[in-house]
Amino acid sequence: MESLKLEHVRQDVRKIIEPYLKKLLDIHQENVISIVLYGSATGKFYVAKQSDINLMVVFKDLEFKELSSSLKLVNQGIPKKISAPLFLSLTHIETSKDVFPIEFLEIKENNILLYGRDLFSDMEIAETHIRLFCEREIKGKLIRLREAYLEVGLRKKGIEALMKESMYSLMPTFRALLRIKGQTPHVDKENILKDIAEAYVLDRDVFIAILRDKMDDEKIQGQDVEIFFEKYINEIKKLAVAVDKL
Repeated sequence: MESLKLEHVRQDVRKIIEPYLKKLLDIHQENVISIVLYGSATGKFYVAKQSDINLMVVFKDLEFKELSSSLKLVNQGIPKKISAPLFLSLTHIETSKDVFPIEFLEIKENNILLYGRDLFSDMEIAETHIRLFCEREIKGKLIRLREAYLEVGLRKKGIEALMKESMYSLMPTFRALLRIKGQTPHVDKENILKDIAEAYVLDRDVFIAILRDKMDDEKIQGQDVEIFFEKYINEIKKLAVAVDKL
């Protein structure tokens, strides 16, 4: 069995994951093809004891026993902020790039290989798959925003929370839409919002205000939250139209 590749991992993260990975490999041995670290723990946006540590483990064969035999280890990792790893089979990856293009693209652009084969450097994801995914996400979010407003619209704090959750969940989609425009997206959320507004002719002030909102009042930048929600949903609708025309 080959050794772990931890030289590019932050020292504080390495200290946490090294014993975890050794136990993981002891359990699964030659069935493991690759392990990668992805997400904030790969770089400068990691905050010790706050940020999650995300791992992907790729198996030759992935059956129920691979899950059940990992339960104790995964449970031990959760208090250390190691999220339950993303377990995938190699076949699943090879046949799912058209279904999960953004997820694989995000990992491809921000990962550290910890063990085994590099499955991402040469991975190709068709732009048509990315565009269709983005269109589905934006239009689906628009439907959900309308539905959720009917559920929480009488509670102003509920509307604030709805906008913030909605926008945060769209960040990977925004990054993908910037890639379609030929841009290399930022990691910083505020810069992503500024760039998406410029690239798709949106009102960036609406998005920035939601990002900066403290969530402890019933107004955003001095505006009634319901009026602001109308502005936000109109910007998402404009984006849906723009994506449809790509």
